[in-house]
Amino acid sequence: MSKITINIDGKEIQTQEGEYILNAARANNIFIPAICYLTRCSPTLACRLCLVEADGKQVYACNAKSKEGMSVVTTSENIAKERRAIMEVYDVNHPLQCGVCDQSGECELQNYTLEMGVDAQNYAIKDVNRKDKDWGHIHYNPGLCIVCERCVTTCKDMIGDNALKTVARGADAIEAEFKDTMPKDAYAMWNKLNKSLIGLTSGEEMLDCTSCGECAAVCPVGALVDTHFIYSSNAWELKQIPATCGHCSAGCQISYDVKHTSIDNTNEKIYRVMNEWNYVALCGAGRYGFDYQNEVKAKDEAAFKRAIEAFKKADTIKFTSTITNEEAYLLQSLKEKFGYKLVNSEAKALQTFLNDYSEISGTKLYGYDLEATHNANFVISVGAALKSDNPNARYALNNSMTVNKGAGLYFHPLKDPVIEGLGKSIMTMYHAPLQEEVVLYLILDLFADKTKLPSDIVEYLATFHSQKTITVEEIIKEEITEIVKVMKKNEESGEEEEVEEEKKKMVPKKISKEVEVDDNRLLAILGADDKFMEDLEKNLAKKDTFALMAGADLYTHPNAKNLARLLALIEKYSAFEITVIPTLTNSLGVALICELDEKQGSYTIGYNTKGDFTLSALGNGDLDMPAMNQQEGTLTSINKRVNPTNAAIGYNGYELNDIANALGFNAENVIDYTPMLPSNKGFKVQKFDNLPNHYENDGTECRGYLLDNVAVATSGDESVAAFSEGKLEGTLIYLANPVRQFSDFTNKATNLDEVSGVYMSEEFLSKSELNEGDSVRVKNENGEIVAKIVSDNKISGDIVLLPTFDSKINSEALFSTYRFATASIERV
Repeated sequence: MSKITINIDGKEIQTQEGEYILNAARANNIFIPAICYLTRCSPTLACRLCLVEADGKQVYACNAKSKEGMSVVTTSENIAKERRAIMEVYDVNHPLQCGVCDQSGECELQNYTLEMGVDAQNYAIKDVNRKDKDWGHIHYNPGLCIVCERCVTTCKDMIGDNALKTVARGADAIEAEFKDTMPKDAYAMWNKLNKSLIGLTSGEEMLDCTSCGECAAVCPVGALVDTHFIYSSNAWELKQIPATCGHCSAGCQISYDVKHTSIDNTNEKIYRVMNEWNYVALCGAGRYGFDYQNEVKAKDEAAFKRAIEAFKKADTIKFTSTITNEEAYLLQSLKEKFGYKLVNSEAKALQTFLNDYSEISGTKLYGYDLEATHNANFVISVGAALKSDNPNARYALNNSMTVNKGAGLYFHPLKDPVIEGLGKSIMTMYHAPLQEEVVLYLILDLFADKTKLPSDIVEYLATFHSQKTITVEEIIKEEITEIVKVMKKNEESGEEEEVEEEKKKMVPKKISKEVEVDDNRLLAILGADDKFMEDLEKNLAKKDTFALMAGADLYTHPNAKNLARLLALIEKYSAFEITVIPTLTNSLGVALICELDEKQGSYTIGYNTKGDFTLSALGNGDLDMPAMNQQEGTLTSINKRVNPTNAAIGYNGYELNDIANALGFNAENVIDYTPMLPSNKGFKVQKFDNLPNHYENDGTECRGYLLDNVAVATSGDESVAAFSEGKLEGTLIYLANPVRQFSDFTNKATNLDEVSGVYMSEEFLSKSELNEGDSVRVKNENGEIVAKIVSDNKISGDIVLLPTFDSKINSEALFSTYRFATASIERV
């Protein structure tokens, strides 16, 4: 879309052609009131407060699109009258409980009532009994609800759960006289408000969704509130600590809302997590998994001395990626000074994959981010269990389909009802494990520019094509002649008489014929049905922006090198904008900063993982460390952005920086290393305190900084290997987590109550002799575990899911590198 100029209240501004007037105004700091509209979502026209005049005609700014030269007036005598009447209607029968309402102090109804000068009430109607609803993690007070539908819209357009809808309120009809005596928009809004409440699409008593809490976050009043937060604090008492979520690689912007624990306990406590919901949506782990701090009363000097002795005799530091960039820098510095091996298998896999990718791409990193997915209208996901690997990746896919009217392809072995529920325009292909190479070859075959693709690859792809004859039925129009009787006047007698006439008409006729069509064996290998290409062509109609997300199944694959090269070829020779999904919080930062090793030595320091001597932020090691919500530092997100995070909760113990200083380094705080992060890997020389953490009104992300995508020398060789047709035989197991869980830290959080165990679909259990709650032994050549069965309605099919969020189960012992394996499962 091209840039255009429009005029709002005498101010000339530039915007994109077709942009909603409301978004254009917000981007230029021009105030137009609106309650129902959410940026990045579709308009609902529920509140009608955004009424403006555009070229002399009254329109709704959330729904009217900008045109070159348009003149907009944001208020007039009539508009002001309409807005005030709308706010009066919103205040009809609204409970006067602001003193104890959880939203008081940040309530948009309060703000707009004052803004519109509502100091009297001209409308009244008998109220109906509206009982509170406990929907699990969300509490709904329909008495406070103004049915703005923001909760419904964000659930549909951003999250993709479609768990909420408007339902009948059961109120009396508004008296007819109001229709003639009050402004028409206010009457229309009141009529809708009087008829509706919010309900559940499932028809059940509890929400059946991925439990993100975004509906409560966007609620402008106190109607939807996180159950754990009800009556726990007034908004104005809370101190907001800007931070970055530490649970997955999305790196979402959050703020920890903190105050003292109680009158008797002055220690600060996190009461809730908030987000800039117009620009970022959180998952349930980010919203509810906040109280995982490591409670340490004082420094354990004896344990610290033992830690220093352990570092002096160790030859390996083994660690997870739930650390900051600065800590990763310290570990790399320790390696360079003392020769430690640094072992982090998942970050090593990503590091190797990106290095192989760069041999063809010519850049250190993949080219795009999740914003490209949000903006695309055709999206492919391959090698990722999106809803749990990176929920924001799933949100981006859903947002592309709902708001951009896009379509998508989801390739994965694990059947996913959540992804299927995103809509009819998402095509799911549940291929067998180890077939990810076939998927990437298919994408090259279908979408690459073969005039530019290396000739040997074009020739290889051609070997999968042949011609086959099929019988098709089609309907043709056939002309027939029929004899009809009509009444005509006899010219001689002048009387009406019945005569026969021939009448020709076209009638449909079904015929069968044989036609030759292309037979693509790649589709057959992946198990595509006969309608795949027909459906794909329909979904590709009018699509012009393409994005592809690639997950950890690719870089943990036995043939990861070939997959990396294939992915780089797709980025180079097709229109797809590629984003790679790192596994954990700071996998990308660790992969860029640290020189990682394959194998550990004889004596290992473990950091948040078991070692001969263990440093642990979980409080279960030999020396305590601070958790992510107790640290200052930076995290590198999937969007290649270096985001700052701040400590929400105090910490009284030792940090990695203290150990480094005892070993000869010298920094007062670990954030002293922020400007030293390696610029040859894309980091910038910026002090931590200078890093911003907010969004502009136009949605511009001002958080930390973007990594430079450093150019690297290519090998000049673009060859790839033929795919291997390997197969896993037996009961399939998959290393992944359920929704809302990522690690031992989310497992520690009070409000995330997923049970650890062996996750099976309802479909799998129905076909077996096993039941939820049974203890089972899962065993293969790599090892065995014993755990209880958990029934999971967010997966389907025959693949059993083994989570990693509870290290006590030690699921990873059953896998080598690839996330799929086979195992025997028997009741204990």
